[in-house]
Amino acid sequence: MQVARLYDFGDIRVEQADRPEPGPTEILVRASACGICSGDIMPWYIRRKAPLVLGHEPVGIVEHAGSEVREFAPGDRVFVHHHAPCFDCAPCRRGEYVQCATWRASNLRPGGMAEYFLVEACNLRDTLKLPEAIGDADGVLIEPAACVIKSLKRSGLRTGDSILIIGLGIMGMMHVKLARHMGAGLVIGADLFELRASRARALGADIGLVVSGDSLIEQVREATGGAMADVVIVGPGSSKAIATGIGCAGKGATVVQFTATPPEDEMLVRPHDLYFNETRLVPSYSCGPEETRAALAMVERGVINAAELVTHRFPLANISDAYAAAQKPDSLKVIVTFGPNP
Repeated sequence: MQVARLYDFGDIRVEQADRPEPGPTEILVRASACGICSGDIMPWYIRRKAPLVLGHEPVGIVEHAGSEVREFAPGDRVFVHHHAPCFDCAPCRRGEYVQCATWRASNLRPGGMAEYFLVEACNLRDTLKLPEAIGDADGVLIEPAACVIKSLKRSGLRTGDSILIIGLGIMGMMHVKLARHMGAGLVIGADLFELRASRARALGADIGLVVSGDSLIEQVREATGGAMADVVIVGPGSSKAIATGIGCAGKGATVVQFTATPPEDEMLVRPHDLYFNETRLVPSYSCGPEETRAALAMVERGVINAAELVTHRFPLANISDAYAAAQKPDSLKVIVTFGPNP
């Protein structure tokens, strides 16, 4: 079978690999489509994992189910989350699934950018059957939408709250869509590119700001009549972006760090201001089974849909072109598709 293996940022090769052999508690999935994650186009983040077979947003068809598997059968169309928790440890009991040791250790073998991939028993806990009405491109959106649902949950967004979303790539656009769906009041999107700001307005943002230099705080002050935002989602993974997000936050606001920063990144904050403004800085990392199920419901209802959000599709043979496209400002979601398998 063919796989897409990354050796360095920008060095992705389509190679031959042995097809995995499932055991009695595992399933083998024939891939139909897989999305390119925003994290996969962050050089510092992906380089530390190389070499690896890419892809963790796949949908496909069960090719084989082990003799002890009862929930799935050959022919089932599925979304598979690459991490799944044990549901039994202290973090799981608190609902902090991403802190579960099983969640951290679980993965797809060899990865989602492969003609076939193996789903181990633990990952079956967050494998979902796809209704016929959900196409492959829509199914690919479940995992990223689940990350956004968790982010908004952790933000404490309430009906009528104003929200600022910094960064309008695919994850920012999903924040716009879902915040509007959840009853947010003023929805503001901000990005360096007018193309993305205007697209955010088309997808439900009241205001789409184009940021130049250090103008964002003043732009938000003007847009909110000085009140600033009740919730700020910081998409870019940099301490400067997070500090700007704090500066855009109103009294009693929550600022969500949505993306990891490089490990050496540091940020200077004024605890005095955080204290008297009661500003909450909350990280939101990935998602768990509760969010994937909520995301599937949002896809079923059409709140999140490929027609609005998927901008590029490439066959596996053109994987390098797909990753190049994902880095351009005119792209939102880029997916890789799989043809007939041998």
